[in-house]
Amino acid sequence: MLRIHLLAGAAAPCLLLAVPVAAQNRDATDDRTDATVVVIGQRDQLNLDQQAQAGSRLGLSIRETPASVEVLTQADLQVRGLRTARETFNDVVGAVAGNVPGNPAVVSLRGFAGNTVSMLQDGVRISTSTVVQRDSNNWHYDRIEVLKGPASVLHGEGALAGVINKVTRKPVLGERHLDALLSVGSFDTVFAAGGVNLPVSSTIAVRADASYQRSDSLYDVDNNDTFSTGLTASALWRPSDRLSLLVAVDHYEDRYDATYQGLPLIPGQYALRPSDAVTTANGLVADRALRRRNYNPLGAYSGADETTVRSRLDWAPGGGWTVALDLTGYTADRQFLLADSQTFVAPSAGFPGGSFRQSYQDFRHDHRFWNARGVIGNDQSIAGLRNRFSLGFEHNDTDFTSLRQQAPASALPAVDVREPAVVPLPTGTAIFTTTNVTFDSQLKQTAVFAEDAMNLTPRWLLVGGVRWDHIALDRATIQNASGAVGRNSPSFDPVSWRAGTTWDVIGSGAAGGLTLYAQYTTAVSPVSSILLASIANSRFRLTKGRAYETGFKASAWGGRASVTGAAYRIEQRDILTRDPNNPALTVQGGRQSSQGVELSAVVSPMKALRLSGGVSYTDAQYDELSEVVAGARIDRSGNRPINVPSTTLNASALYTVADTVTLGGFLRHASAFYTDTANTIRVAGHNVLDASVSVPVAPQATLTLRGRNLTDAFYGEYSGYPTTNVYIGAPRSFEVALATRF
Repeated sequence: MLRIHLLAGAAAPCLLLAVPVAAQNRDATDDRTDATVVVIGQRDQLNLDQQAQAGSRLGLSIRETPASVEVLTQADLQVRGLRTARETFNDVVGAVAGNVPGNPAVVSLRGFAGNTVSMLQDGVRISTSTVVQRDSNNWHYDRIEVLKGPASVLHGEGALAGVINKVTRKPVLGERHLDALLSVGSFDTVFAAGGVNLPVSSTIAVRADASYQRSDSLYDVDNNDTFSTGLTASALWRPSDRLSLLVAVDHYEDRYDATYQGLPLIPGQYALRPSDAVTTANGLVADRALRRRNYNPLGAYSGADETTVRSRLDWAPGGGWTVALDLTGYTADRQFLLADSQTFVAPSAGFPGGSFRQSYQDFRHDHRFWNARGVIGNDQSIAGLRNRFSLGFEHNDTDFTSLRQQAPASALPAVDVREPAVVPLPTGTAIFTTTNVTFDSQLKQTAVFAEDAMNLTPRWLLVGGVRWDHIALDRATIQNASGAVGRNSPSFDPVSWRAGTTWDVIGSGAAGGLTLYAQYTTAVSPVSSILLASIANSRFRLTKGRAYETGFKASAWGGRASVTGAAYRIEQRDILTRDPNNPALTVQGGRQSSQGVELSAVVSPMKALRLSGGVSYTDAQYDELSEVVAGARIDRSGNRPINVPSTTLNASALYTVADTVTLGGFLRHASAFYTDTANTIRVAGHNVLDASVSVPVAPQATLTLRGRNLTDAFYGEYSGYPTTNVYIGAPRSFEVALATRF
């Protein structure tokens, strides 16, 4: 395996002083990225004057939007060395992410996780994030937009905690350029990517991007070969300033061999190198000696193959009117074959260090989706007041077939905790006695939505929106062994709305500006993924959420400093709990909430230096929740939700020496979190330090040496399933990358 020991030894002293650096002098909607990495004192450090699709369909700037919106551009991603979706989401202020096998790059945001965070691709929500999200390569994205807080009024059910919009790179008229990136690093990791933009005529341009990544394991785990690739292409036709048509196709594939779902905790008395990374009420620990062990059977894997075809027509007929039409088609095949739990068995004659008995699952998705959305907008004065208005209609159809087979622990042979022998995959279907069903689902969703933003004065803006959805599910649950079929056809008709205001206190001129905002918004979310919910769960009504948020967005020092802050409270009711009169019965009526504050800042005190950071505090709890343990009803009210740290911190310093060599340092912190609703398994907080040195080696090429987790911290990143499995962050690693642009 490629460990780059010699390179690491030579570079470590300077890496400890450094971190990634960014060439940020670009518009957020432009995909150009300079090859030479130089810190530039820029205006609009947090992109406050840019537009974000995730925040509104009215063309509002981030400064005008009465909500927290964070944007990571392609330049940000490359400067900070963020290769995948999981790494990117971990860089968002207030968010943490993990690679649960059934939900790669799952995100916790503002006290909520899973299907309460919506994932969009170019503004379109294909399905619940727990179904569609993959840990894809970042090369293909022009930017990542994050709208924090409820957003059902914009994007439908499931957007309770926030929305993440992945905006792909688009063609640029009149430009001919090629950019590429090649890197090699620890754990035999290789990444290669390239993109080309070509003008066909004065009105037509095309762009294509390809990426490839392979690794022995991004976590440095045994038998965990990782592969991901992407191919995106698009064509833009703009015959005039009033009309444009974009046609695009995206294809992504990934595969993780011998799927890894975290380090299993074992009793402390049997650990060879017990750590304090995880503490539990019953004495389980994370054993450092098992850091690289993978207990999955030979041939187990997780993978996906997905293709999206889309088009967008924009037309401005005049008089302040605009028309936009989006058409999207999507198809995906996914597989999840893995040992999904490990039960520790004390040492015996055959297993002197102890053994694991493992259950096994084989889940597969056949997913087909299409969506059509039309929006009419108008921007003109009403009684002397500027008013921006949009009215839209959206409809989508989903065909989703999911084979779900699960076998008990007796299906796989026991494996040694210390030296697990790789066992073969089980054969035949008779072993699947725990679960053996096929979900055959047809989901149809229709929505009508409207937004309005009126300037009561040039500096005082009122923003409102409302959305009505009709959601109809036709579900057949087929028992594969007997052929018995259960059917249900629930439907939902939620209405979501928001009201907000922004006040430009100072104005956003050359000297800077200060904008205050506040909003109230509602959202809805299913009790679990609509496409994967059991018949019992699909009969429950949607949960309801509401949020209050207030904050500020400021820029100063001629645009060289930008600061944003927010305070919020989110409430969700009707989550699943237990009937107090009949604990065996699952009912709605539980409640969950979070409240907190966030602060982000970027400042360039001089041309060669850029400092940035963000900090968040979240007070989250189950306000009303009970569970059944050993037949008894247990009250969990007041406990913290799983995978939700109370504080997170991101900080970076970027410095360019003599306009050539760029040094950078990046610190990421997350406080402790729990893996179970009982709050008996506590994962300790962690600090991770990364660093980089970038040197131009040619007029159009930059060489970067990057170190990750330089202190070699042993820490829990996220919890998987079951709750006694914890993902351990990757150990210290290094890479060398060459970026070019012609």
